[in-house]
Amino acid sequence: MNEEKRWNTSHWSEKETVRRATPEQVNFFREQGYLKFGRIFTEAEMNELNRHVDVMIAALPEGKRPESMDTPHFEDPWLFKYLADVRVLDVIEDFIGPDIVLWSSHFIAKPKGDGFAVPWHTDGAYWGNLLNPMEVITLWLAVDESTVENGCMHVLPGTHRTFKDHIDNYVPVDSNSSVFSDRIPSELLHEETAVDLELAVGECHFHDVWTIHGSNTNHSDKRRCGYTMRYMPAHAVMLRREGGREHQLYLLRAKDRSDGKNEYTPVPSHGE
Repeated sequence: MNEEKRWNTSHWSEKETVRRATPEQVNFFREQGYLKFGRIFTEAEMNELNRHVDVMIAALPEGKRPESMDTPHFEDPWLFKYLADVRVLDVIEDFIGPDIVLWSSHFIAKPKGDGFAVPWHTDGAYWGNLLNPMEVITLWLAVDESTVENGCMHVLPGTHRTFKDHIDNYVPVDSNSSVFSDRIPSELLHEETAVDLELAVGECHFHDVWTIHGSNTNHSDKRRCGYTMRYMPAHAVMLRREGGREHQLYLLRAKDRSDGKNEYTPVPSHGE
């Protein structure tokens, strides 16, 4: 593989990384349902993650799209180097408190030229009744530069406070060009309020489980890969569905608050 970086970004030092969210940032997130953040990881760590993603994509079975690398940490404990990093947990604690559970993770890598769109949706509707209460925060980490041209994520601010009462209002979309098979119809949305969340490599943003978000197709000459790292407070209870795929929870910090209703998978040591 060509070792030249595929992104256009400046170098950054460890001193430029962010360890905590400010009260102003937390308040903005709670009011708007999203937050654009800085860098948590160093440039060397992001280069290592980028190379790891390259290997993952190269190993995909024939016909599997790179947008669909869901819950890769179930099979790849190396990813806990990032998912369970103390710097990440420090920031997540500022939003949901000290008792932190890893709910899920997902690489959405849009190939250059034909990367699939992600239609308008909320994560809470997509996951149905898997959690009670449905409280999840997503950290979206830019593995590649994420721009309007290559299909960066966009959000509709404030919708986490209003749309969860209308989660059944979805319509089908063309699954040959979309990550999901349905979307929230445009007539229910105020798309003119959308905010594009462009990121340099290593930067991240957060969104609430009920915030409406999506992204466009990638017709550019650059891949767009993001790692969604999803966390929930330990008082949320996972409701197991008969016949459903076994889902693994990991208690990453402090104590279980589900009165023993949640079952946790042991956290791999240092991602080894």
